[in-house]
Amino acid sequence: MNKAVYIQTYGCQMNQYDSERIVQVLARHGYDPTERIDAADLILLNTCSVRDKAEQKVYSALGSWKEYKNNRDGVIIGVGGCVAQQEGANLLKRVPHLDLVFGTHNIHKLPQMVEQVQESRARPVEIAFYRDPGYMEDADGRTEVRGVKAFVTVMQGCNKVCSFCIVPHVRGRELSRPSFKILAEVESLVAKGIVEVMLLGQNVNSYGKLTHGELSFADLLARIDAIDGVRRIRFTTSHPQDLSPELIEAFATLDHLCEHLHLPVQSGADSVLARMRRGYTRDEYLSRIERLRERRPDVALSTDIIVGFPGESDLEFQQTLELLKQVQYDEIYSFSYSPRPQTVSAKLYDDDIPSEVKSHRLQTVQALQRQISLLKNRQRIDKLEEILVDGRSKLKNGQVMGRTRGNRIVNVLPVRITGATANSLIGETYSDRPYLNSQLLKGDMA
Repeated sequence: MNKAVYIQTYGCQMNQYDSERIVQVLARHGYDPTERIDAADLILLNTCSVRDKAEQKVYSALGSWKEYKNNRDGVIIGVGGCVAQQEGANLLKRVPHLDLVFGTHNIHKLPQMVEQVQESRARPVEIAFYRDPGYMEDADGRTEVRGVKAFVTVMQGCNKVCSFCIVPHVRGRELSRPSFKILAEVESLVAKGIVEVMLLGQNVNSYGKLTHGELSFADLLARIDAIDGVRRIRFTTSHPQDLSPELIEAFATLDHLCEHLHLPVQSGADSVLARMRRGYTRDEYLSRIERLRERRPDVALSTDIIVGFPGESDLEFQQTLELLKQVQYDEIYSFSYSPRPQTVSAKLYDDDIPSEVKSHRLQTVQALQRQISLLKNRQRIDKLEEILVDGRSKLKNGQVMGRTRGNRIVNVLPVRITGATANSLIGETYSDRPYLNSQLLKGDMA
């Protein structure tokens, strides 16, 4: 009889993909996933440390999990992901009931670590970084897929070393998977019924730059676009410095590359961007957006905004608001600055913006973006759009939810847009598109 593993995941899509890999790796060693933590033999937390709030959730969860270990003999508790990479053995000291810690490059070692705990009561820690991309590969391939969408890692790590960002410290330096392995994985996924692939990397559009003879990211997209059966291609996350003319052109020429780009700007003030070590100015960023919109006018844009970065003046904050008004993003992800361990900003700058000022600025940014998003969504009313069904609507009203090629949520079915809120679109079924009513409905309904 197989044992049960419960996995709780915090953070980004890369972490979601890593959790999928964990399930697959453990399945070959007799573990089935469960949604009941009280029934699990192995309890894992896949963590994020990009923001302080996300890191604090880790310790809160681990504290509450002690009762499961006390109430069920043989339960093993482990922590993986970015907090594990950041803290290493210190996690074992801070959480006495924790059994194992595995970093971002060490998912493949997890079964061996579990055995060490079971056989010798060891408390193993594996947080090494590897320069061979083989650690990202699964020898047996993706044996099981669910629904019609799949994540595909194309690279990991980042070389930008922005002053506020912990990613290079917990994900390592940039390392690209061989393109032939990526293409083979996509072909295999398509054969299993996948129609949309999301290409993942901490700085995905710098793919291949450090590997002699490798494809550029634009060339990789073109190869994937040509695979028979691929209907949608997405990717995340991009750095503005690497939004090349060739990548911009891909949005205009590749049929299956969705017209959506997440391009984090972080701030609208040149002085803040310089302190952040982002490597571009406001005008350089806006110039790239302008060229992209010239080649793909209907492209949907999203971004990241940090408010309250050390030294941010009222004028600098106003420049961020002005940039939001100028660009008119479809969606933003906004955060208050929090110093992260090992980062340049934590070492060089005082966290000198009062929390109440950060809170007010964050609320102001979010209120402005709600107005922009509502306006842009209302502009979609009476438009026909193709959606790919994700599952049941979060409105819990019997509807289903899907996403347009521009990555906007639509509640109901494909799709005549009939209404809009700041966060989603409302649609009606359109019976003249049988492909949308059949092929795209075949997954993610459980």
